[in-house]
Amino acid sequence: MARVGNSIIKGIETKEVINLLNRAYADEWLAYYQYYIEEKVVKGIMKDAAIAELQEHAADELRHADMLAQRILQLGGTPILNPKEWFVHSNCGYEEPKNFDILAILEDAIKGEQCAIRTYSELVEFTRNKDIVTYDIVSQILADEVEHEEDLVALQEDIQEFIKQIRGN
Repeated sequence: MARVGNSIIKGIETKEVINLLNRAYADEWLAYYQYYIEEKVVKGIMKDAAIAELQEHAADELRHADMLAQRILQLGGTPILNPKEWFVHSNCGYEEPKNFDILAILEDAIKGEQCAIRTYSELVEFTRNKDIVTYDIVSQILADEVEHEEDLVALQEDIQEFIKQIRGN
């Protein structure tokens, strides 16, 4: 644990920061798996574009989990060690895909990103002017999650427009 590094944290408890980061850590692992499995089962028109997007997002979620784990360790905590605990501590949860249609998969992914945006927005507010290092990390992740939502919505809209054109609407 970085004693001097942790001494810069003001007005919040380090244990609370670690708890919130572990919750986000659980979310990132579940999001990683969601993207991983969705890119395997997705079906429908333009699925190759969706697969590429889902693979990219999976890699980002894994990178986020690593960033959070590193910060948890710096703060003197331990990242959640048992994957079963991810479900207990997650903010956003996980629902396995039931409908493999590309539009349904994208809708599920968008909902996940929207939950992540809400979670990281709260973490940004919680750490603002209190823990600059955590604030910086969660701000970077928040920016990625906003970009993910934008990418997924744009792909969903492109597919919907393509379907309309095919149908002649």
